[in-house]
Amino acid sequence: MASTAGKVIKCRAAVAWEAGKPLVIEEVEVAPPQAMEVRLKILYTALCHTDVYFWEAKGQTPVFPRILGHEAGGIVESVGDGVDELAPGDHVLPVFTGECKECAHCKSETSNMCDLLRINTDRGVMIGGGQSHFSIDGKPIYHFLGTSTFSEYTLWFLYWFWCYCKCCKTTKGSTVAVFGLGAVGLSAAEGARLSGAARIIGVDVNPNKFQLAGKFGCTEFVNPKDHSKPVQQVLAEMTNGGVDRAVECTGNVNAMIQAFESVHDGWGVAVLVGVAHKDAEFKTHPINFLTERTLKGTFFGNYRPRSDLPSVVEKYMTGELELEKFITHSVPFSEINKAFDLMLRGEGIRCIIRMDG
Repeated sequence: MASTAGKVIKCRAAVAWEAGKPLVIEEVEVAPPQAMEVRLKILYTALCHTDVYFWEAKGQTPVFPRILGHEAGGIVESVGDGVDELAPGDHVLPVFTGECKECAHCKSETSNMCDLLRINTDRGVMIGGGQSHFSIDGKPIYHFLGTSTFSEYTLWFLYWFWCYCKCCKTTKGSTVAVFGLGAVGLSAAEGARLSGAARIIGVDVNPNKFQLAGKFGCTEFVNPKDHSKPVQQVLAEMTNGGVDRAVECTGNVNAMIQAFESVHDGWGVAVLVGVAHKDAEFKTHPINFLTERTLKGTFFGNYRPRSDLPSVVEKYMTGELELEKFITHSVPFSEINKAFDLMLRGEGIRCIIRMDG
């Protein structure tokens, strides 16, 4: 890798030229890292529904042409000035949020909303120099979430270091409802299982997901389409008044309302994980708050990347976390659009994209 340090690298990248159109494998130029930046060689990446959401550009500001992707594993190729925590050859997991350890959020005991490195979905340039480091024939190709892992090489700001869902830590013996049984929802179910929940109720309109969800701890399932009454009423009847905790993982504002209204009065907590349409409005009766139900959100599972992620990796290495069961498909990089097709059809959980293919 020393032969490429400080030089522009030409490599393959899957470029989204416009909303909803298939990605195109192009040769792009990747500039060398600037101060506090790291250039990575991506080995494996994966498609998340967030990538699809911003590719479709139905609920946010469209930014194109762009290189999507934010879940990956890679190796440090070179580093910019000021980077002393990483060196070429280090194996890393790039993520879309950061931890500077200096701002008020990083110094607090509860927040992971770093002021310096907070997520900005509209930003298509690097946070430091304010420019894109990807180009084709001298024209910029925009970044995505500071990661852009759908490229054989990518740039990354140092403190953006990946997570099973910490937001579903709950008390032993509790009852949990998980709305949406995609990868994030199944992560929430796994978190509830590891925390000792007695009942984990999966809620989804796709019954094909129920059998697989059982492997992640779900003990019961509810398909809202099977009932004439609101699903929150169904859950209340199943649980003698409501669940102890509900986790919404769909991004659908109606599911968010249902999740909140399904928790038990007096102590129930609903956690919103999904990202709703920018114009969506959450509406519920104030009595639901007055009767001691709690509604909260979570960002990145409430994990701090640099402080908390090593312990997650350790749980995987010791076998406590079984991440392999999330992987249902694998495609070579040249066939990345197949991963989009699988997700749009609602098939599988995570599709691994092999960068060597």
